[in-house]
Amino acid sequence: MKKVLKIAGLCLLGLLVVWTFFFLYQKSKPKKKTYQIETAKKTNIEKRTVATGKVQPRDEILIKPQMSGIISEVYKEAGDPVKTGDIIAKIQVVPDMLSLSSAESRLNRARLVADQSKVNYERDRQLYESNVISKEDFEKVQLQYKNDMEELQAADDNLSLIRTGITKSTAKSSNTLVRTTVSGTILDVPVKAGNSVIQSNNFNDGTTVASVANLGDMLFVGKIDETEVAKLSVGMPMEITIGAMQDRKIEAKLEYVSPKGTEESGAILFEMKAALKLPGDIFIRAGYSANANIILEKRDSILSIPESCVEFNGDTAFVYALKTEKPQDFTRKPIKVGLSDGINIEVTEGLTLDEKIRGNEVVDLKK
Repeated sequence: MKKVLKIAGLCLLGLLVVWTFFFLYQKSKPKKKTYQIETAKKTNIEKRTVATGKVQPRDEILIKPQMSGIISEVYKEAGDPVKTGDIIAKIQVVPDMLSLSSAESRLNRARLVADQSKVNYERDRQLYESNVISKEDFEKVQLQYKNDMEELQAADDNLSLIRTGITKSTAKSSNTLVRTTVSGTILDVPVKAGNSVIQSNNFNDGTTVASVANLGDMLFVGKIDETEVAKLSVGMPMEITIGAMQDRKIEAKLEYVSPKGTEESGAILFEMKAALKLPGDIFIRAGYSANANIILEKRDSILSIPESCVEFNGDTAFVYALKTEKPQDFTRKPIKVGLSDGINIEVTEGLTLDEKIRGNEVVDLKK
């Protein structure tokens, strides 16, 4: 019995060894590869690039006050449409005490002089009417009276101007009223009632009361890499995709490319601007992030193949042309290529229309 079991064990061991050698032999045999067959055909190829940036108004005007003081009232808020001359805010003047005291003193002196001048005028008028004094003497007194009354009015206006910033004669056009200088939409009103503001001078830009822009004239402002900037030219068409409106594409035309680049994160970038052709059914807000899709080159109805089929060796490109389908057999063939969009590539020499070539290897997912 032991002898039988020993023989059986040796047989099983022998079968295992034979199976192992057979398995290793099968694994060492080269696998037969199958490839997709691609065909050279006529297509349109566009080489595109994408520039990132944002949408902003062509001109954003900062409205500054023409005098210093405290904001007493604000009449507009961000988003309001305005026309040139509309009042945005009102300023309350904070008078300088020294100037105020001087103006009050001037007014008091002018009033005293005017009162005395009026007495002189009335007296000499009666004397003139009674033919006691000559006309020439009366006219001198009359002129002095008018001058003194004018000085009284000027002193009164000066005090009013220092105290309130306005006079009776200039109330409608007073510098205390901050007006917009352009028509458009208010983008921001950074001040509130009670804030102090100062006018622009040689040492200070002045306080911004509001910013106004025409939202009907918008620009895409972005940056493009130095490797592609040479392919841009003013007037090129572009498609703008706004981050907040992914389903809409807005046409634009390139207007400006900066002559000087700036270094950012190790790359040289050039600023570019394009004018948007805004459709009437959407409202674009200033500051939206956006991408510009730019067509750098375009070729229509050219012979092309998938770029994945091309093998590059130095400056030479090759494909594998189909000789027989069953079994698959290919021959290596040099070609000349042109424009590529990253998926398809133009073939200028080496292939004919409808010629078949080797594509990607077919992977059997069942194995």
